[in-house]
Amino acid sequence: MLQMQNNTEFLSNFTSKLPTFLLTGIPGLESAHGWISIPFCCLYATALSGNSMILFIIVTQHSLHEPMYYFLSMLSATDLGLTFSTMSTTLRVLWFQAKDISLDLCIVQMFFLHGFSCTESGVLVAMAFDRYVAICNPLRYTMILTNSRIIQMVFLVITRTLLLIVPLLLLLKPVSFCKRNTLSHSYCYHPDVIKLACSDTQANSICGLVDLILTTGIDIPCIVLSYILIIRSVLTIASSEERHKAFSTCVSHVGAVAIFYIPMFSLSLVHRYGRSAPKVVHAMMANVYLLLPPVLNPIIYSVKTKQIRKAILSLFFGK
Repeated sequence: MLQMQNNTEFLSNFTSKLPTFLLTGIPGLESAHGWISIPFCCLYATALSGNSMILFIIVTQHSLHEPMYYFLSMLSATDLGLTFSTMSTTLRVLWFQAKDISLDLCIVQMFFLHGFSCTESGVLVAMAFDRYVAICNPLRYTMILTNSRIIQMVFLVITRTLLLIVPLLLLLKPVSFCKRNTLSHSYCYHPDVIKLACSDTQANSICGLVDLILTTGIDIPCIVLSYILIIRSVLTIASSEERHKAFSTCVSHVGAVAIFYIPMFSLSLVHRYGRSAPKVVHAMMANVYLLLPPVLNPIIYSVKTKQIRKAILSLFFGK
């Protein structure tokens, strides 16, 4: 009897150290996962092809080797990273009902998912600074945004991402998970994982709050401030045509900011206050959060940016 109890305790400890998580597809629609995977595949294909095309055009077209398009290429690269980081587990759940994932694989996925999200937020700030300089100080644009300064900005964004995400995920290793845990999404999302812990997670919560403050808590005010300065500068322009032209150069970036931050805040609110909401709402918000920016950003920039549009037409139909 004593030996049996010891074996049970050993298995319990083993389970807590090496937990298995269960990913969730679309709750209540498991029988239709095959059909649901079709629009998901279309969205993934759109995101991959659209962002790859933007990157290819910027790399190959020397006329686009300017700061604005360098930042756009960074945005496309992070969108590709976001797409790849969740595509495998989402399609695996929808196609094969393969829901099991270990903690280690979960941490790896969270590293790329949250890492690329943090990087994209930083890139959007850099793009806001680019628009501010282009509109408010156009004569010194090339002097301020030199290649070396752009490299410094990229290095700063990547360094910030590593310093914030790595400690957050390392703090998950000592956390105990007592049983097979069911996640709310088809991928590992840190707030979703941490709420399933059965040990103290105060350090994780504090680290997550610090990360939030040092990313969106800084990035959003910087973007808002840049546009306040842009609006103030543009309103001093006498010609309404020049005002329209100045504002039109910002439309694409404003669209990228909106489709990135609005789903992010919506998902955070659902996790924090929507515990009574149907599970399908959690699943749909989670997929919108990660699929919307990679799908729409290439479309927005292709439609609203004349140089990108001309390069795409030239690529497909020749000069």
